[in-house]
Amino acid sequence: MPFIKLQFRPGINRETTAYTNEGGWIDGDKIRFRAGLPETIGGWEQYNSQAMLGVPRSLFPWASLDGSVYIGSGTQLKYYVLEGATPNDITPIRATTAAGGATFAATNGSTVLTVTDTTHGAFLHDFVTFSAAASLGGVVTAAVLNAEYQIASIVDSNRYTIHLAAAADASDTGDGGTGTIAAYQLTTGLESAVLGTGWGAGVWSRGGWGSAADVSIPGAQLRVWSEDNFGEDLVICPRGGGIFLWDTSAGLAARAVNITALAGSSEAPTVAQQVMVSERDRHTLAFGCDSQFSSGVADPLLIRFSSQENLADWDVTSATNTAGEIRLGSGSTFIAAVQTKQQIVIFTDISLHAMQFVGPPFTFSTQEVSSGVSLIGPNAALAVGDAVYWMGLGDFHIYDGSVTPLPCDVKEYVFSDINRVQGGKICAGHNSGFSEIWWFYPSAASDNNDRYVVYDYAQNLWHYGTMDRTAWASTGLVRYPLATTRDGRIYYQEFGTDDGSTNPPSPLTPFIESSVVDMGEGDQFMFASRLIPDIAFRSSSDVGSTVTMGLFVRNFPGDAFGGTDANPVIKIAALPVVRFTDQLFVRIRGRSISLRISSAQINTAWRLGSPRLEVRTDGRR
Repeated sequence: MPFIKLQFRPGINRETTAYTNEGGWIDGDKIRFRAGLPETIGGWEQYNSQAMLGVPRSLFPWASLDGSVYIGSGTQLKYYVLEGATPNDITPIRATTAAGGATFAATNGSTVLTVTDTTHGAFLHDFVTFSAAASLGGVVTAAVLNAEYQIASIVDSNRYTIHLAAAADASDTGDGGTGTIAAYQLTTGLESAVLGTGWGAGVWSRGGWGSAADVSIPGAQLRVWSEDNFGEDLVICPRGGGIFLWDTSAGLAARAVNITALAGSSEAPTVAQQVMVSERDRHTLAFGCDSQFSSGVADPLLIRFSSQENLADWDVTSATNTAGEIRLGSGSTFIAAVQTKQQIVIFTDISLHAMQFVGPPFTFSTQEVSSGVSLIGPNAALAVGDAVYWMGLGDFHIYDGSVTPLPCDVKEYVFSDINRVQGGKICAGHNSGFSEIWWFYPSAASDNNDRYVVYDYAQNLWHYGTMDRTAWASTGLVRYPLATTRDGRIYYQEFGTDDGSTNPPSPLTPFIESSVVDMGEGDQFMFASRLIPDIAFRSSSDVGSTVTMGLFVRNFPGDAFGGTDANPVIKIAALPVVRFTDQLFVRIRGRSISLRISSAQINTAWRLGSPRLEVRTDGRR
């Protein structure tokens, strides 16, 4: 009987029907294509065992002058710097009271401690650190009080509560003395956007519409961070907040400080949507910031830049510096800026602009390069060389001198099942080792990133799958790409073969499924009796690594699949030339057939070749 070779076009296509896509792949998860052939993606392994508080939404590796590698990461609650695997809290201090500015009141038998601080300015979930407090007289000692706490509730503008590890007793009648100092960290942000606000408007005390709260937070929004290195130091900005500098030389115990407090600071912005350091000329740029002539009032289209090599000097009226400002001429609000090798690409809500360093006297110039474009979230665009790729509200684009839509074989699949309210959470990542751009996004039924879609720009193809990632970074400073998840941890990507978020590791469960292929000419029933597999077990470490090949048949396009026959393909020897099951005997009949390859074993990675199926014409029974 003759054999037919089961070969399929690379990439996944969901824009047509399974029959129209004959000869292609129609579904898959945790699969990529190498030289046109499907293979499993790499696994991941935990980078930091100690979790960060909150959900990380930024990831920024950089190096100091002595070669030390740091990683910055911001959550809705804090900002961390890691040197090695330990997160160090560098969250800026918003305000510090004078001695005696805070007092305490305990209740016998309760773990709730009420703090009184006139016009404290704090909000639910904010963090405060007390120092120089005295014992309340019983269980609540000075050592208990002089620590960091998260605010549990807001009583009013002068009082809030925190929770103690142990209940107070009858002896805790003091108020902490006259020396207590309260240091309030930067106000926390939202973990999720709220319907009706997008990711830039206010809600009531973090709870969302209809929830109980006593204090509103004007401008509260999904907490998204931007950051860049200024030499060996780190500049950070929570979207809609101030700009802060962390001085590497001050050490990991030091916190970031507002640039308005730097020595020689002059007219620095107090609020911005994004911060960036121009690589070519070393100006610090603030996007969607306040003008020095209207401090504290953000202009959504204003761009300001500091004097060259000077993070402190922003005075645009000075004749002795290169500080200045530019206002974009179209759009109603700034969305994001992305730096390429030659220019800075700026997105507003309706337009795309190119910004370039031109030198004195203007320093920078901007030019609108396209209108009618959209960006689904501030982290949904990235630069690869001189090109910028991004995810819009309903399509994908590239800017490489001109704006061009990216033909996408999975566009309807992605945009028909996506939660646009949480678009601010969507993040893009470059997996340079495989020429891939990944977008992690929330499906319509989820408030969190649970899916990904990948564009392979070297092979011009698409694939997708399921994965929880909240930020991504790929740099030559670290051997593997880095990514964060909702559990507050960073992971090495493309590391090993398994899911390292569990202990012990769990399998990735990848699969890929083809569209139907006619057996014969499709006008007659065929009988398949034998499958000759062609699979390479790439880096599988177990001799018994197993992949399952399933064959599914049906007779007409509208039919459900009929009989199935699935068999394991088993690697039986750890040899340089892989030996595996040489043939699989099946008994299935139909007009067309679909092939599915899957695995659910640890230490298993594979690449599909060109399996062959033995078929003959057969009458219908």
